[in-house]
Amino acid sequence: MGIGILTAGLILQGTAMGVSANSGGPHHEHSDKKIMNVSHRGASGYAPEHTIPAYQLGEQLKGDYIEIDLQMTKDGQLIAMHDESVDRTTDGTGRVKELTLAEVKQLDAGSWFNEKYPQYAKTEYKGLQVPTLEEVLQEFGKQANYYIETKSPEVYPGMEAKLLDVLEDNKMIDKKGRTKNVLIQSFSQESLLTVHSLNANLPLVQLISYQSPAVITDDELETIAQYAIGVGPNFARIDEQYVQTVRNHDLQIHPYTVNTQEEMRRALDWGVTGLFTNFPDLFHEVIKDFKKR
Repeated sequence: MGIGILTAGLILQGTAMGVSANSGGPHHEHSDKKIMNVSHRGASGYAPEHTIPAYQLGEQLKGDYIEIDLQMTKDGQLIAMHDESVDRTTDGTGRVKELTLAEVKQLDAGSWFNEKYPQYAKTEYKGLQVPTLEEVLQEFGKQANYYIETKSPEVYPGMEAKLLDVLEDNKMIDKKGRTKNVLIQSFSQESLLTVHSLNANLPLVQLISYQSPAVITDDELETIAQYAIGVGPNFARIDEQYVQTVRNHDLQIHPYTVNTQEEMRRALDWGVTGLFTNFPDLFHEVIKDFKKR
């Protein structure tokens, strides 16, 4: 059902945005030869998700990319947060779009983690702030890799343009409109097409959520390939045939969220080009063993 809806949206929106069969995908420098270890919301198995310590830990534990989910405040600032509301990951309540950045900055984004995961609790997590996208980019700089998601873009008109402005201001996009260390993903194909219309050189990944065993057709993949370099399905619903179908279209595939080494090994055996994990250190070890085979 989910993919059927996606297919209709792909075809109709693709036509509406002027994506033609002859337009080709974006030019990019993101090679699929290196297996991509993406720190899901940072090393969120060990630290409060979408906080600077979680992102720092992701790098220390050999994650290749920092994943950043974006929401936008009432005053138009992009912040790193998974949910549309602040309730789950802070001591506050309310929807992000109804709060100013100053109000979001007053919230404690770390204590909840200490309470939920006492085995990983640290005193320094108490009182952590929600970072803005700008702060994350300034903290880690151009040497880091970023995997950025436009979350609930239908709630935040103009989110895509704001994202590109922040990336350009921080010199993550060069004068030719290219980037070496940023990937942009979304479940919203319309949002990705908006980014593509603003800058056709940026590498995009189409996220897909399946409620039943995943199937994807050649037509669907051909449409996706017109604007994206890969797909990101939920790992629990895919199989080896799905992965091979995607790879046969020269698309990358980065499933989410894979947290056991057994599943990580299975994903690599199937041929994935990377994956999202809360435990990048575990996947780093699996990749090392996989390359020795």
